[in-house]
Amino acid sequence: MTSLWESTTVENSTMPLYLSLPERGGPVPGIVVVHGQSGLENFIKETTHMLALQGYAAIAPDLYHRDGPDCKDDNMTKKSRVRDPNIIADITGALQFLKNHRQVDGARIGIVGFCMGGRIVYLMSAASRELKAAVMFYGSSTMTPLGEGPSPFDRTREISCPIQGHFGADDQNPSPDDMRKLDAELTRWNKPHEFHTYADAAHAFANAGSANYRPHAAALAWPKAMEFFSRHLIG
Repeated sequence: MTSLWESTTVENSTMPLYLSLPERGGPVPGIVVVHGQSGLENFIKETTHMLALQGYAAIAPDLYHRDGPDCKDDNMTKKSRVRDPNIIADITGALQFLKNHRQVDGARIGIVGFCMGGRIVYLMSAASRELKAAVMFYGSSTMTPLGEGPSPFDRTREISCPIQGHFGADDQNPSPDDMRKLDAELTRWNKPHEFHTYADAAHAFANAGSANYRPHAAALAWPKAMEFFSRHLIG
């Protein structure tokens, strides 16, 4: 497994990309890894490592790149400036980078995200036709738009790939009621999906660097996510 920093240009801004590649040749399936409010932290990098060891090319874009490398604002402030049109442009840039990589099969690309990144997974499942599988971990605020335009929830009818969701039973955003609303809306539009809920787990239960980390829930969720990606990206 090899990891390195790359970059691509999005809307006249240089966006850093953390890329992990499997040892074997290619072409291999690719997965975009989307960070939450905490930014491109060690947990996100470690997720790309894990995926590369499973045979995927995994790339994590820095969605705070428009703030510049010298920005001293905290992550909550940075997140407050993020807008859906910019998000779509950024994830599309990461997707294109993967598609054009010599080791990647551009016809087999998935996405996984956490917290804010889980919300982005839902959004991109509607905004992009490039994705073949999407895994969202506790996607927050899916029913709220960032900036002008519809929310991810409002774009459910546009979703074009299967979605798998992982939720903590004790989470408040998304709450169990939020999960049920998402489930009902996906069902209403006949969108393939499967949701999993974990007892005694709240937000960020899969993030080993979080105070909310719950090993029992993470140990149940990750095998389900890997089976889902294998089913839709490898077959």
